[in-house]
Amino acid sequence: MGSVQSKPLSAIAIAAILAGAGACKVQRIDRGADDPVDGAADAVAVDEAAGISDWTLLSDGTLDAWRGYRRDDAPGTWSANGDTIAFLPGTEGGTLISRDRFADFELVFEWRISEGGNSGVFYRVLETESAPYWSGPEYQILDNGGHPDGGAPESSAGANFALHGPGEDMTRPVGEWNYSRILVHGALVEHWLNGALVVAYELASDEWRAAVAASKFADWPAYGMSSTGHIGLQDHGDPVWYRNLRIRRRHRAAAFRSA
Repeated sequence: MGSVQSKPLSAIAIAAILAGAGACKVQRIDRGADDPVDGAADAVAVDEAAGISDWTLLSDGTLDAWRGYRRDDAPGTWSANGDTIAFLPGTEGGTLISRDRFADFELVFEWRISEGGNSGVFYRVLETESAPYWSGPEYQILDNGGHPDGGAPESSAGANFALHGPGEDMTRPVGEWNYSRILVHGALVEHWLNGALVVAYELASDEWRAAVAASKFADWPAYGMSSTGHIGLQDHGDPVWYRNLRIRRRHRAAAFRSA
């Protein structure tokens, strides 16, 4: 597998990381639960209006783009209906992963979680490990107000789970739709939540290595080290819904664009 190499970053990228997640915010305009600000569909529509059509739809009313972790079919607890992929607890569970692998990418999606619920979106997941979180970083999906993990930034919604947390809670009330973006470009990663940049970090940097060494991931040498892998939707045992999932590949030579 290819491994992540920490390389010199642009001044803008370095400033974003050094500023810290809590300081990297953009204006938030709330239009209501069913019309999320900067929703995934709106983000794609803006690009299409500009003649950019490089998005791939991952929620097309089927699970054709997905399968279970380390299996060929999708677990029965996952279903697709229109633009929404849902997980409802049952006897046959497991994390859902994309059939394709992605190296540098931009992923946009909307999500809502059940009361007290927990889930997550993994990226650069390998199937060489016993569990997806042994290799892939996780964008935390959580009911911050109803789950104990919501009390700590590093385990709250939008976090790079257990390592980097938002500076403030940007989620909407439980049951409402939230809008998220994950941007991965080489070693540079950004997590966006409801129009705000909440986490920015550099894989394989000294800071990242120190954080990993002090976490549970220290026991899993493959964690965060792959330069490509699958997208994963986590089965954490709680009902969760994802909709308007779209992804586009980024080229390493292209400038990193966070806004």
